[in-house]
Amino acid sequence: MLEMDAATFESLVIEELDQLPDDMFDGLDNVIFVVEDRPEDGSLDLLGLYDGVALTERQAYGVGELPDRIVVYREPHLDICEDEQALRDEVHTTLVHEIAHFYGIDDDRLHELGWA
Repeated sequence: MLEMDAATFESLVIEELDQLPDDMFDGLDNVIFVVEDRPEDGSLDLLGLYDGVALTERQAYGVGELPDRIVVYREPHLDICEDEQALRDEVHTTLVHEIAHFYGIDDDRLHELGWA
């Protein structure tokens, strides 16, 4: 298991967000990115989570809505990665995966595209 404190991991996530193409962010509206240690159930099985209503499923969405959240979990990432480069690659994949859920792309399609 790789060791990394929360502040360093959050900085790494920000760096990986900066590496994503601008057009991935063009449609993101009212979305925040959050880093947490683990999912609520305490497991190490989940690397990230999109918590919101996919763009393709929104009906009446507008001003005053709470933001959707994309959560990246630190401890599950550290548990499966042996070095920093593997960690960066996995965080990158997790970010793409969760952003794709915002756009309404499901896990089956993400598997086909190699992002799951």
